[in-house]
Amino acid sequence: MRNDGRPTSTLFDRIGLLYTGDPAREEIEDAALVVADGRVAWAGPAAAAPAADRRVDVDGRCVIPGFVDSHAHLVFAGDRTAEFAARMAGRPYTAGGIRTTVAATRAATDVHLAARTAALVSEMLAQGTTTVEIKSGYGLTVEDERRSLEIARGFTEETTYLGAHVVPPDASSADDYVRTVTGEMLQACAPHARWVDVFCERGAFDADQSREILLAGVRAGLLPRIHANQLGPGPGIRIAAEVGAASADHCTHLTADDVAALSSAGVVATLLPGAEFSTRSPYPDARLLLDAGVTVALATDCNPGSSFTSSMPFCVALAVREMRMTPLEAVRAATYGGARALRRADVGTLRVGARADLVILDAPTYVHLAYRPGVPLVMQVWREGRRMV
Repeated sequence: MRNDGRPTSTLFDRIGLLYTGDPAREEIEDAALVVADGRVAWAGPAAAAPAADRRVDVDGRCVIPGFVDSHAHLVFAGDRTAEFAARMAGRPYTAGGIRTTVAATRAATDVHLAARTAALVSEMLAQGTTTVEIKSGYGLTVEDERRSLEIARGFTEETTYLGAHVVPPDASSADDYVRTVTGEMLQACAPHARWVDVFCERGAFDADQSREILLAGVRAGLLPRIHANQLGPGPGIRIAAEVGAASADHCTHLTADDVAALSSAGVVATLLPGAEFSTRSPYPDARLLLDAGVTVALATDCNPGSSFTSSMPFCVALAVREMRMTPLEAVRAATYGGARALRRADVGTLRVGARADLVILDAPTYVHLAYRPGVPLVMQVWREGRRMV
């Protein structure tokens, strides 16, 4: 703030390439950007930039919106290194290891869980993620799910109630547990969540159970999203379309009907290539989705079992190399697409009026995110107009 109390404006000047995330004008070369009061105030050619109170010389580098990671499981305790090593030795992933994390999470203190979550959020920020969704799902009791969401709410407004992650081993039956998830657990968790989610998959929850859980969440004022079609073909995408879900996540195994349902219902397909990398599973067919006009998002699926990465740049590189996305499509999915998956218009873009969340890459173009995989290209991270990294 200036001495007179008015907000300070900042001019980001000499931007080599500005990727705006705005479909109306996605790329501007030799660009500049003005930020005021935490919002984007102007974007355009550097030669036409208005005056500002201070100036940041980007020196020909690329500027992109902060990444929007719309699928992450960050509130947990314990370690599943042995499970990962076993998979690399040839044992397939079946989602059974979730119960290992549940036991460790239940035994952990709130202080420990909050510190673990804070460390992961800091890792994400250092790699350019300025908006993250955080799910519960490793407590699976009324109290443990509630406290998981309370902890998550300390780090993001995008919190998701995932009491329906798996049926815990101490549940008397799957149907009894669904009654808990849609009853007293939902009542305790809804005040701390924006979203409701369910793992619609063999070994977790079937179509009828998934529909019941999501609709109960909707009646409680939550917005629906779903884990769908990760381990094999299934009903998850159809359920997403039926209930008006914002996003169907994983989408690893798709039929032509699945793609048509996503397209016609306007459901975002959130792809999580870190999970395929870590489980040696087939990658989703992003090209099939994009060619059908489906909005695609990329997210890390950061979790201790099937995708223990906090790096959106890594997921961008995987999407380009393994899922036949162009670098432009991948960076769009990691910013604008993630915002669409969260039904947000104020992040994932640098259009005028958007939140001033931006990343300066130590590269002339975002193509280097895939061209130079594993290289720490995130030079600066700004959130709401304040430098964070």
